[in-house]
Amino acid sequence: MFAIFSLIVAVSALLSFINHRALKLPPTIGVMILSIIVSGLLGGLQLINLNWFHQVCSVVVEIDFRSILFDFLLGFLLFAGAIHVNLDNLLEEKAPVIVFATVGILISTFLVGTMLYYVAGFFDVGLNFMQALVFGALISPTDPVAVLGLLKKANVKKKLEIKIIGESLFNDGVGIVVFLTLLMIATGGNSEHGNAEVSALGIITDFLVEGGGGVLLGLILGYIGIWFLKAIKDEPIIEVHITLGIVMAGYALAEIIGVSGALGIVVAGIMIGNRLSKNDIPDSLKLNLNTFWKIIDEVLNAILFVLIGIEILVLDFKTSYAALSVAAIAIVLISRYVATMIGNSVQTSRHRSNNRELAILTWAGLRGGISIALALTLPVDQNRELILFITYMVVVFSILVQGLSVEQVVKRLLKKYE
Repeated sequence: MFAIFSLIVAVSALLSFINHRALKLPPTIGVMILSIIVSGLLGGLQLINLNWFHQVCSVVVEIDFRSILFDFLLGFLLFAGAIHVNLDNLLEEKAPVIVFATVGILISTFLVGTMLYYVAGFFDVGLNFMQALVFGALISPTDPVAVLGLLKKANVKKKLEIKIIGESLFNDGVGIVVFLTLLMIATGGNSEHGNAEVSALGIITDFLVEGGGGVLLGLILGYIGIWFLKAIKDEPIIEVHITLGIVMAGYALAEIIGVSGALGIVVAGIMIGNRLSKNDIPDSLKLNLNTFWKIIDEVLNAILFVLIGIEILVLDFKTSYAALSVAAIAIVLISRYVATMIGNSVQTSRHRSNNRELAILTWAGLRGGISIALALTLPVDQNRELILFITYMVVVFSILVQGLSVEQVVKRLLKKYE
């Protein structure tokens, strides 16, 4: 596994270089396009030598995408994004962020699942209602990794940007909890931890324990980080080391005690980032920490999107799957708009977005590696191949089509907006 991962790192570095010199696209999009092209070229091996093609596919199958993302990449990527979020701005928009990241996820999950269930019936694809809801849960969270850099380039208004970024950072943890809960119901309570009795009370309890426990853990980790920032102001290398320890140990601890590591790391990152913005923190410390986490963000992003690109080699292509995927793309966008519109309707006039901003919130809600990783965790008897195929197509459309056009959409919709 180490040899395969080392090769992926090398490939991601090469593709990042090619994108920088030739395509000049945003790094996440450029690297993903190039990795899909590489996958296409590798797929062409079956026309030359079927043996070679099967060998390449066997290597790709060995890549544990879920483990790499959840056990390694996710904590670093979430912390790298959260550490640059302005806490004061986030607190000003806390109401819409909380609603979009919680109620919005639940509404989107139900809408996507319900519509996909009926459309799947039209295409005569065997997908039961619970499986459709599981897909709704894994595809509803928006991805902060995919959207952060694109929003800054698009020059979105700060108030709107913090809604999109704040929601993306927090809805990952919420979405994962909803997904695991629905999957447990779909499998009749069977999970890797054994049989668990499925009940409304149990679902609510699990949700509160995982979500609330994650936030509480994040507060503790954040205060630990802040204490070190105060205690060691002139040792930036040690502080970098401390933040690494907080991310790695914090994420591992969350797994052990059964709370949301994603929410914990986001909360800790925001708190530590807020402390970094204070005037009593030396500039050398700010520069070193910000530079280090920016590098981590860029490098791990490239690795993640290479992984997404090469996963195409292991997809099971069927005409009915492709047709349902096209419908799923429209369903996900419609559900996203309706969910944000409902969430927006309960806001006070101060926090309410206008129609143009709702359109931007919808189009900038990119999906990414987390959705694919969740789909890869599905048992085979839960329509894994179908759901994985649809998820992959929605994610690719989201990153390539929405990602490439979000800047133009923002400029067009807000050209008269002051």
